[in-house]
Amino acid sequence: MTEQVRETVILGSGCSGLTAALYAARANLKPLVIEGHEIGGQLSLTTLVENFPGWPEGIQGPELIENIRKQAERFGAEYQTGHVVTADLSKSPFTLNLGNQTVKTRTLIIASGASARWLGLPSEQALIGHGVSSCATCDGFFFSGKEITVIGGGDSAMEEALFLTRFASKVTLIHRRDVFRASKIMLDRAQKHDKIHFLTNTIVEEVYDVTKKEVTGLKLRDEKAGRTYDFPTSAMFLGIGHEPNAKWVDGALDTDADGYLLTERYVFTKIPGVFACGDVQDRRYRQAITAAGTGCMAAIEVERFLEAEGH
Repeated sequence: MTEQVRETVILGSGCSGLTAALYAARANLKPLVIEGHEIGGQLSLTTLVENFPGWPEGIQGPELIENIRKQAERFGAEYQTGHVVTADLSKSPFTLNLGNQTVKTRTLIIASGASARWLGLPSEQALIGHGVSSCATCDGFFFSGKEITVIGGGDSAMEEALFLTRFASKVTLIHRRDVFRASKIMLDRAQKHDKIHFLTNTIVEEVYDVTKKEVTGLKLRDEKAGRTYDFPTSAMFLGIGHEPNAKWVDGALDTDADGYLLTERYVFTKIPGVFACGDVQDRRYRQAITAAGTGCMAAIEVERFLEAEGH
């Protein structure tokens, strides 16, 4: 019995993956979506989304994801829980090892996203979407006129802090050391801003208040003084970077120093028939709408590739 070979498989079920699934399904390619570690991607951890076109009153992140999922399913997209452990991209059809089974496909769309780095505190995890955020562009507006904090010491943290000064009355940047990884120009810009204040040699031990389902403050430890104290704040933004979900690629595709997939002409990888879209290859914008846009591009390129190959 001949093993089924898919026309296309999509890795990831966030905005980019589901948009790719929608376009591929409408092209009658019957895409299989492997949902990945974080089903629904980062939007599934978000509450109100107010910057996705078409929703003047905003929409809950999980609801937006579910809507796109159903839309793609209506045209024939299929979904499977799991994630890629290893893959053989050296020849077509490509072989994906999901641990308990293998899947063969003529084309592959990698939309596995990037996961925000968190502090790992239970209280932090409980308050994601309720004052704890990894995206200033997404959530800064909700804290207009309030005092908020940013965690980190690199360029990401400086960018978040500077952006948040547009809304917040005061931004406190908390860093565990007194030496910063940020570039000199970004650090200087943040240090010169009258709304940004720095707390160095300081570690966040707890986020308040889980019982109220909103951020009211932080429990901080001053490493130099050896003391803990409570620090009032209305929100905590993580600026400690993201990790692209592409370790399984294991050298088969080109990446930058941080593991983001490198693409040409928007979504093309160096392997014909393998495309990448969304946050796994976009470290600059990381927005739902840009992820959806590149998902659309990838699906259109898959259709053109298969047609050129005679499938």
